[in-house]
Amino acid sequence: MNNALDFSPLFRSTVGFDRLSRMLEASAVDNGGYPPYNIIKHAENRYKITMAVAGFSEDDLDITSKENQLIVSGRIGDRIENEETVYLHRGIAERAFERRFQLADHIKILSASIENGLLTISLERELPEQMKPRKIEIHSAKKTIESKSNN
Repeated sequence: MNNALDFSPLFRSTVGFDRLSRMLEASAVDNGGYPPYNIIKHAENRYKITMAVAGFSEDDLDITSKENQLIVSGRIGDRIENEETVYLHRGIAERAFERRFQLADHIKILSASIENGLLTISLERELPEQMKPRKIEIHSAKKTIESKSNN
């Protein structure tokens, strides 16, 4: 017996950015949960992705936006280890990673910053003017006749 639920009726009334968080969550490449990340909705058209990248500097990270896809990758360059350094336990992951997120149409990457081991990427939905809601005036035959007779 297949217990899979069909959620397609729920998606019929939403378009684009309303589904951004689900799209981001579903499209992230599975790296065994590394590095962990959060997706936060700040306002109707503003989101942030926060990734835990302890041990990585801004030079070790690369953020690319290409064809509705956000790609975040990290690779620590060759570090010169002090010969006197002896690790009793090495638990801070410094392995290379790549995370891909599918973005809805009209999503713009505003900024990226790193602080206290957290990489934060700010996103905003910018609808083109022709896609924004606009008021349409309704004309009736009576209104049209009255306006012509007044002239």
